[in-house]
Amino acid sequence: MADVKILPPAARYLKKLKDQKLKKLYEEAIRAIMENPELGDAKKGDLNGVRSYDIYHNRINYELAYTVEYVDDAVIVIIMAGTRENFYEQLKRYWN
Repeated sequence: MADVKILPPAARYLKKLKDQKLKKLYEEAIRAIMENPELGDAKKGDLNGVRSYDIYHNRINYELAYTVEYVDDAVIVIIMAGTRENFYEQLKRYWN
């Protein structure tokens, strides 16, 4: 199983979550990605190399953006987490 590193934007978002069910969905998503790093959708263009995983909760779409780095073993880097609204614009600003 791969190791996980969470960057500050994702860590801040996950720390501020008050909805325990949503927090648990994010934890389950990270666990699933650790088992299969190719699980998320690969992005193209400006976000080449980034993968995203969709989480649905209370009819709202949440996103989890990550990348996979291979050093000795796979390391999953969680870049950003949040609602779908303006998510990719914020991700592009942070990623570039």
